[in-house]
Amino acid sequence: MEPQKFYTPLKIGLLAVVTGYFLFTLHGMFTLSWIGEWEPLHEPIRTIIFVEDISATACLAFRFLASIIAFSATIIYFIKKDFKKQTAYKVIRWVLVFEGIYWLGLLTTAGYSVQGFWNILLQNRPLGSLLNSLIVDVIPTVMESIVLPISLFILAFKVKSNKPIKLAVKWSFITGTIFIVVFWLTNTSSWLGIVGQAGIEYLTAHPEHLVSFVSTVFGLLALTIYIGYIAKKSARTETLEDLKLGAIGIIITSLGVYFLWNYFSWVFLAGNTWNYWYAWFLGHNMDLWMLSLPLLGLPLLFRNKDAEKQR
Repeated sequence: MEPQKFYTPLKIGLLAVVTGYFLFTLHGMFTLSWIGEWEPLHEPIRTIIFVEDISATACLAFRFLASIIAFSATIIYFIKKDFKKQTAYKVIRWVLVFEGIYWLGLLTTAGYSVQGFWNILLQNRPLGSLLNSLIVDVIPTVMESIVLPISLFILAFKVKSNKPIKLAVKWSFITGTIFIVVFWLTNTSSWLGIVGQAGIEYLTAHPEHLVSFVSTVFGLLALTIYIGYIAKKSARTETLEDLKLGAIGIIITSLGVYFLWNYFSWVFLAGNTWNYWYAWFLGHNMDLWMLSLPLLGLPLLFRNKDAEKQR
């Protein structure tokens, strides 16, 4: 019988994604061109940008630590071709905790969003302004800075070798669902801001913008519903072997393709149509490393569990 190969597409994909996570975070951590960007601005925007930048950068250091741990552990695994189960659990826990702290860095943004909503409420402004502030600012920022970190911390607590694997699986799906909800809310709010300023004609005049808008508003929503459906079906999973790897591959690949499309549509199609959407997605998006996810998702999607065994 032919021995199993160590270097499989799934493992190579994992290495590629972890490397992308590390390199992109390294670049974000030590790109300092943002320092002083608040100087030309007037109050209160000047103080808001200053506080948000400082708090986000301080917590980005924890994602940087998470990326170092993940990258180092993966390299050690490829060198030794082995990794103790208990050590693997410990690595995952630390990565999850530091990633959760990173998202806490957006608490100041959520605070300013809630303050803005409260001011609108006190000023008795139209209901439309109130709903716009709630949908575009408050809900997305609260989800990403409070709900998501809490779920990451709970997941870290559940990932232990002495706990039933079904608890880790359950909270992995919950956290994954929250992640996609956060991407859906934040990216949709950005597009709604663009359409509100430029009108619906801006989408119909630029097909690539229309595709990005539809994939954001409806595509990410559909992906959220799908992962919720898979989470429900996997609620009674007792072992990792029972997981629906094909479904997980679909989720990971779809999310990665979303990031890939929005990146390359700007590079090849957008031309000089720079706008707030691209400024946010390309200039202020610390999750662009996810465009590497199809390298992990596709091997999962087509993986033959009988032919490939994890080591």
